[in-house]
Amino acid sequence: MSVTLTERAARHVNRYLEKRGKGIGLRLGVRTTGCSGLAYKLEYVDEIQPDDEVFESQGVKVVVDRKSLPYLAGTELDYAREGLNEGFKFNNPNEKASCGCGESFTV
Repeated sequence: MSVTLTERAARHVNRYLEKRGKGIGLRLGVRTTGCSGLAYKLEYVDEIQPDDEVFESQGVKVVVDRKSLPYLAGTELDYAREGLNEGFKFNNPNEKASCGCGESFTV
């Protein structure tokens, strides 16, 4: 199972990589933290690591480390604008619950 981007998310990533002037894609991962146990990690990728899985979605390389993949398999990353706020939104079918502040989740 892969990790995908919506068209809006891919456009945002491509614009940022262009502005940044370097990078080959977007890295998604999870870390242990927060009220519910796990939080999403997001960063731009300059090089692929040996334990990375690489997916191509909407023309963007999506990189996920093997430890995070079971928590992220099937996730779709969107980029949403709601009122004055905008940012990435994770549509993760593995997520069972999230904390009230929305910063962490559990599977």
